[in-house]
Amino acid sequence: MRDVALAPAAVPPLTGGLADTVFWTAERSPTLPLLAHRADPAASTWQEVTAVELRDEVVDLAKGLIAAGISPGHRVALMARTRYEWTVFAHALWTVGAEVVPIHPTSSRDQVEWILRDAGCVAVVVEDEQGVMTVGTVCAALPRLKHVWQLDSDALARLAERGAVVPQTTVDSLRRIVLPDSTAVIAYTSGTSGRPLGCALSHRGLAHPCDVLLAGWRHTAAPPGEQPSVLAFLPFSHVYGLMIQQICLRGGILMGHEPEMSETALASALATFRPTYLYGVPSVFEKLYKTFLRTAQQSGRGALFERAAQTARDFAEAEERRRLGLGPGPGFELRVQHALYERTVYRRLRGALGGRAVRGTSGGSSLNRELSLFYEGIGLYIHDGYGLTETSGGITMQPLGREKSGTVGLPLPGTEVQVADDGEILVRGPSVFQGYISDEQRTRATLRGGWLATGDIGRLDAEGYLTITGRKKDVIVTSGGKSVAPAALEQRLRMHPLVHQAVVVGDDRPCVGALITLDPDFLAHWRTALALQGESAGREAREENALREELARAVASANSAVSRAESIRVYRVLQEPFAPDNGLLTPSMKLRRDAIARHYAAEIDAMYETRPRTVRRPGPEDPADWDEADNVFR
Repeated sequence: MRDVALAPAAVPPLTGGLADTVFWTAERSPTLPLLAHRADPAASTWQEVTAVELRDEVVDLAKGLIAAGISPGHRVALMARTRYEWTVFAHALWTVGAEVVPIHPTSSRDQVEWILRDAGCVAVVVEDEQGVMTVGTVCAALPRLKHVWQLDSDALARLAERGAVVPQTTVDSLRRIVLPDSTAVIAYTSGTSGRPLGCALSHRGLAHPCDVLLAGWRHTAAPPGEQPSVLAFLPFSHVYGLMIQQICLRGGILMGHEPEMSETALASALATFRPTYLYGVPSVFEKLYKTFLRTAQQSGRGALFERAAQTARDFAEAEERRRLGLGPGPGFELRVQHALYERTVYRRLRGALGGRAVRGTSGGSSLNRELSLFYEGIGLYIHDGYGLTETSGGITMQPLGREKSGTVGLPLPGTEVQVADDGEILVRGPSVFQGYISDEQRTRATLRGGWLATGDIGRLDAEGYLTITGRKKDVIVTSGGKSVAPAALEQRLRMHPLVHQAVVVGDDRPCVGALITLDPDFLAHWRTALALQGESAGREAREENALREELARAVASANSAVSRAESIRVYRVLQEPFAPDNGLLTPSMKLRRDAIARHYAAEIDAMYETRPRTVRRPGPEDPADWDEADNVFR
């Protein structure tokens, strides 16, 4: 067993609750812009809200909540997209000592009922009529639920009007009795393999990683002399989005709210809000890369982009070797090529992201090393972060000047990380959760002697950098006894422009297989480009053969990172993507592997049954007995 622990960070101890930040900032910097939002996705202008304006709105809403009977310890669910009102509501609830229960707005009726009942919510904030209808169908089974407030029906204004009679002293008194170890949020896990579990997160737990990151890295979030800005678009119902919210408010970083996650809306938001720091999940950065490539190909500059992308990766890798003391850095020829592409390609790519971003963070799952090197090479370093719902967010960070792509960096100061003998990552520190609210047995199993058993597997290198290799429960064991972590293979498959999603399978099978969905936008572009290259006669057969060849390249690229016994030998292309609507993704876009295996059981069986083998012999089958990867289409 190996562990890494850094010295505690020099951050002031928390003395109250998260809402105090709003009041402190309003006193010290009343005119500082803190939040921004726009009327609709097509709007080019953003309305900024200053610290004092935010405080006044929080106070007015807190009075309304008091008038409605919300008291310290009450749990109130917020079921809305990443809207400005979400942030205001959360801080008003914390002001009166209530606990926030985030629910993803696309959650199913059963999921909503489970969370509201399990948490014992007394009120729920929804976004629109659809939310009202969803909650309405389960109200009869929830005797504790007293209020349903709808944002699109002026819930904030109506509550503020109702609370006009509540004195300011009542608000101040309630805020002052909120302690750092009071529960602030009941955040539910993704529920990838069963019912979501409610994690009790304290005010201190949520604040600690934010304050440590601000103390050590805030100055990197914007050019010198500028106020940093972040575009928030990932859901606040996920701890990652909630952590970004608190980093912005506690650090005086301007946060823009973008509730719409479509490609068009995000492109518009990036171009008009122009953030200095980006954050997202790997699929966001993968999609951006594919959009860059598709746009270049459509303009006849695809070959130029691919050369520039390879130069960016080569340059970043040489820079990484230099800063880690492993090499001299980029050579003269590489520097000249990089400077040429900076003028002709890279600055245009950064311009498509607003033109002001200097760094970024990817979280939620592992970011491909080559993708990280690409972004660093074009002048926008995207580092891979690591955290869990049970750790209130971040656990690790890249040390400045010693960044290492492909890892998630070093443990945050004050946080300790161990890797157990079986590869499981264990964490100890002030951000670890208080426990699961209604499952003491699971809490005891997860918290072992003060250490949180994360369920993730990984490794620490000689310098203490942590690399995540997958989830312990996701490890596949083939019929030949080979253990395979699917995450790395899936990650490399998704790097091919045509591949949208990938799920590796193979438990109790003779070899590893994969289910693949295609990227609809890139597929349409690819088909158009292919149609221009030949006659219409026989186009369908030509397209299918070309697609087989492309996917064979994607599989071969993924297999190049693993041994032959771990490589993908069979695969099948599916017509339907994995999505929350069909129950194959969680609301936070994580794969529901068990559900996928059940849903596509017939296809998986057929994939293995129809694959011809080149060698037959008695005894256990060996993956080496199988031909090159199959390409079976559904």
